[in-house]
Amino acid sequence: MGPLLMDPRGGDLLVRNAEVLLPDGQCRRCSVEIRAGQIEAIHDTPPAWGQQPVLEAHGLTLLPGVIDPQVHFRDPGLTQKEDLISASRACLRGGVTSFLEMPNTLPPTIDRQSLLAKRQRAAAVSRVNYGFFLGACGDGSNLAALADPGPACGIKVFMGSAHGPLDCGDPAVQEQIFATGDRLIAVHAEDQTRLRQRREQLLALYPEASDRPADLHSQIHDPEAALAATRWALELSARYGRRLHILHLSTGAEAQWLRQHKTSLVSTEVTPQHLLLDSSAYASRGSLVQMNPPLRTAQDREQLWQALLDGVIDCIATDHAPHTLAEKDKPYPHSPSGMPGVETSLPLMLTQVALGRCSLAQVARWLSLAPAELYGIPRKGQIAPGWDADLVLVDMEQARPVLREQVVSRCGWSPFEGWELVGWPEATVVAGVVGYERGVFNEACRGRALQE
Repeated sequence: MGPLLMDPRGGDLLVRNAEVLLPDGQCRRCSVEIRAGQIEAIHDTPPAWGQQPVLEAHGLTLLPGVIDPQVHFRDPGLTQKEDLISASRACLRGGVTSFLEMPNTLPPTIDRQSLLAKRQRAAAVSRVNYGFFLGACGDGSNLAALADPGPACGIKVFMGSAHGPLDCGDPAVQEQIFATGDRLIAVHAEDQTRLRQRREQLLALYPEASDRPADLHSQIHDPEAALAATRWALELSARYGRRLHILHLSTGAEAQWLRQHKTSLVSTEVTPQHLLLDSSAYASRGSLVQMNPPLRTAQDREQLWQALLDGVIDCIATDHAPHTLAEKDKPYPHSPSGMPGVETSLPLMLTQVALGRCSLAQVARWLSLAPAELYGIPRKGQIAPGWDADLVLVDMEQARPVLREQVVSRCGWSPFEGWELVGWPEATVVAGVVGYERGVFNEACRGRALQE
């Protein structure tokens, strides 16, 4: 590949001589012609192209750009951890061309004014495409906003693990939310009452921080809290005919329940960390792997894998939720939950392809096409004429480690530090514009709103 294409205008591009993953699930050596940000044609022989921009693939693999349907980018109000500039640059490095962002910022995104402010900020600075959730208030005070959420990608309900106005732990308020409006509801499914009881009981057993077991967080946020909330959310979805998406599924018990009771109204996702890590990781990684819902057992991890392969789980999201190392270094329970993920989700999953656990076509569906379908995002998730030219060129042959000094996210660390991964993005294209190529960023690249 040549030097980075810095001109953000036009969106005309030829990706020449790539192994292109086509909609039939097969890869074929061909060239992709892009006009005005959309795929115009796919050529077996490179066409005449003149002096227009060319991205030389040299046989690397071309995939649809990743759509990450659950991120926490901390902007506004918590920008010491991340902001829309650092986060969208991290997206480019990870091959993520679109994201859907959660409402737990300062101020929280709980009305149209705060939603539009985020969209305005993203239009000015985001290097990739963007969408934003509207958050439900735990006291029911913004039901009118939830009924008419404007250009939100969905309604976020924190059934557990939230604080302040977004704490929606009251089942009566949860039912009011499901009964209001018709937009997709995405839930963090943990029972808040049980979490509080478990926290009080278990912390009382270990008053000294030095005596607390490494997996205490997973014991407090136990599988029963997750399963109870998931079952209740499915009941509310059925009662009110409401489209439901269950975020970051973490337990085998939930996967089994969904295998038996999931309806056409319900979808769910899993994170790479819940597929690839378990509670034994606390011993070596400590609070860097503390998240909500927490890491589970190795058996849970295998059950999640099976549910993903079987189609019970529909897609993959990162739940990218960075904190500073200083915050993470605090003793439990003062260490915050969350970890970065947009830079590593694609190479983590492509490494699973290299290991024979899944196919390239499956990963592209889980990371790209399925999120687009679930959230009604048109023309994204496949490489075909008429589809948007959001693409990522990856190297499936060379393995490279996750290095802290290469992390683009403002938090500056990764729970997967030291892991050797294949499938690192060599170039990321947003609407026909090369936004990233081999460590160099096109700072003029800009994404577009996913919902109008």
